[in-house]
Amino acid sequence: MTARAEIENTLGRASWGYDEDDVDLIAAQFTETASMTMQIGRDGDTIGPFEGREAIRKLHADSLVAQTDQRRHNLSNLVITAETADSASTTANLTLLSIENGAVQVLSSGWYRDDLVREGDTWLISSRHIYLDLPY
Repeated sequence: MTARAEIENTLGRASWGYDEDDVDLIAAQFTETASMTMQIGRDGDTIGPFEGREAIRKLHADSLVAQTDQRRHNLSNLVITAETADSASTTANLTLLSIENGAVQVLSSGWYRDDLVREGDTWLISSRHIYLDLPY
């Protein structure tokens, strides 16, 4: 499998984990020392950083407990902006859908900016910044 395909799979598993309420799958896509931040809206303050795999896992677990709908994270326009044999930087657009009461609606759009590292045969996210156009 190519590095690009492996990177796409890592990003996809992180999204799939959220959509399927599997915080262990989400956490497994991050390094032990990963960092994550978020910003909502151009004028929004930076939320975080959430430092370490367990803090990132807890953030997602707390978010899942609070929601009543089914979420679907759709990543598109993945661009690898830098790549070496053991590291990569990416950007990807996000469209966040909500399914509830028989209706689908777009909750937000935005993008992810990720730094990834290869640990053995696996690509893991070492740093993630999420930008959302609207609150989720």
